[in-house]
Amino acid sequence: MDKKTLHLWYAHPQDLTEAVTQACASLLSEDERAQWQTFRFDCHRREYLTTRALVRTALSHYHPLAPEAWRFQTNPYGKPSVNPDCGLRFNLSNSLGLVVCLIAQGAEVGVDAEPIQDAEKVTEYAAEMLSPFELAQLEALSGREKLDRALSVWTLKEAYVKARGVGLSLPLNKFSFLFGGVEGVRLELDPCLGTEPGSRWRFCLIEHANHRIALMTEGAAVPDLQVWEVRPLLAPPTRLAVGGERWFQNSVAPSRALQQQSGHEAH
Repeated sequence: MDKKTLHLWYAHPQDLTEAVTQACASLLSEDERAQWQTFRFDCHRREYLTTRALVRTALSHYHPLAPEAWRFQTNPYGKPSVNPDCGLRFNLSNSLGLVVCLIAQGAEVGVDAEPIQDAEKVTEYAAEMLSPFELAQLEALSGREKLDRALSVWTLKEAYVKARGVGLSLPLNKFSFLFGGVEGVRLELDPCLGTEPGSRWRFCLIEHANHRIALMTEGAAVPDLQVWEVRPLLAPPTRLAVGGERWFQNSVAPSRALQQQSGHEAH
């Protein structure tokens, strides 16, 4: 795998037939199979099985290890990784309608996919999840535009937290995805979180199967994105056409507004 290439994989839980379900189940580890059996509802069983089978088969596309042979570990905050390390980094996001897996070589990644129909639900919890600056931008909007912005901000925040791999130890209201200006979208951190190296993160927003998807990856250069879909699961992957996605990056330094807010809170 080229280190400049980012690979995004899609799978659909509703595609599982009885035969495909049996084949996917055979790929799971003993612990995964036990976890799969704990789900009460069939829709959640499909979602879990699709997620575990997709990451195994997608990783095997880039490394000579059979899908059933992969082993995983999680860091103290729950971020999964390959064990033992082979240089591949991945992240997953799943819903009842879509499972996505983002893979890179040697660069941390994060991905989040949210059903577009959930945008209104996101706005209901915006005050608890967004920074004051994100909220101010959100409140300046109305109607469909407001719902669209709320969903975009939330997926970006989720992807960033997952890429950092530190869970909710990173306060959601202490970093901001701000829209507008020459940057289009920029990531800014409150000074209390320290600073990120300039241009450490690249990110973009795309849509697929009625989901808003945020991609986050380390690297100063704009990555080459390749998108793959497996329908049904375990079938040979189909490469989808992409292009036109706009990549953004984190700010080199916190904005003056963020610095002023941090200073007021310190007193």
